Amino acid sequence: MNEYPKSAMSTPTSDTLESQVEDLSGAAALDADRYQKKMQRRKEVQDQRLAQRDVEKGLIIVNTGNGKGKTTAALGMVLRSLGHGYRVAIVQFIKGAWEPAEKAVFDRWPEQIEFLAMGEGFTWETQDRDRDIAKAREAWEKGLEFIRNPEFKLVLLDEVNVALKLGYLQADEILAGLDDKPADSHVILTGRGAPAELIERADLVTEMTLVKHPFREQGVKAQPGIEF
Repeated sequence: MNEYPKSAMSTPTSDTLESQVEDLSGAAALDADRYQKKMQRRKEVQDQRLAQRDVEKGLIIVNTGNGKGKTTAALGMVLRSLGHGYRVAIVQFIKGAWEPAEKAVFDRWPEQIEFLAMGEGFTWETQDRDRDIAKAREAWEKGLEFIRNPEFKLVLLDEVNVALKLGYLQADEILAGLDDKPADSHVILTGRGAPAELIERADLVTEMTLVKHPFREQGVKAQPGIEF
């Protein structure tokens, strides 16, 4: 049996342990100091950026792309606006063949919100292009009323981009209507396939990217609370 000399076993003493603890504490204190200085520099930069951005204006916002969440993100802004006491209008294109759950929720703010689901469902359900065009035009005319009305701080045109993509409406008339928007009101336009002209005109554009979807990969049907 091999025996190691006691000098090679290097059993730590209490003094050695205390020294290691002090070293670790010192390193932690140094790291904390570096972190604090780093965050202070970041705060200074951020404060300077905020000080340089003092413009306040009504925005044209586009949520598009093949990914899920375009309307959901827009409804989050609707909730914020309601929380601030603003009046809001929602006009849903294409959708309308069912009562969305969000409409039931927003009915709790009857004095602040107008919610109009003016479509009749997906095009493969309606199978009547002329009627789809007529309904889209009716929804646009109503949306334009809200856009022009300075009492409404936020107007959501839900799935209007789909109506544009299908040729039910023309981009130039939407852009002309947006010219009538009061300077301090916001308009959100959702739906996949937003035309390039609208993207160019918008102040804020978000493209939802589809990575995975349970309907496609797993055959999971639309579920309450998730899709409607």
